[in-house]
Amino acid sequence: MLDRSELAVEDLLKIILLLVIALLVLEIIGLFVEVLASISPVVALVIVVLIIAYLLDYI
Repeated sequence: MLDRSELAVEDLLKIILLLVIALLVLEIIGLFVEVLASISPVVALVIVVLIIAYLLDYI
């Protein structure tokens, strides 16, 4: 049976490191979504049209 006192300090530091990395990844994803949301609708429409034209082999 695992006793609470048997949990090593290194294991706790690894858990904290993983949580900090997860927080940083979420912050970066949030920043990326915010940048995408700030693009004007006209530019987004042009990007969508270009992608569709590429997929349909018009360009």
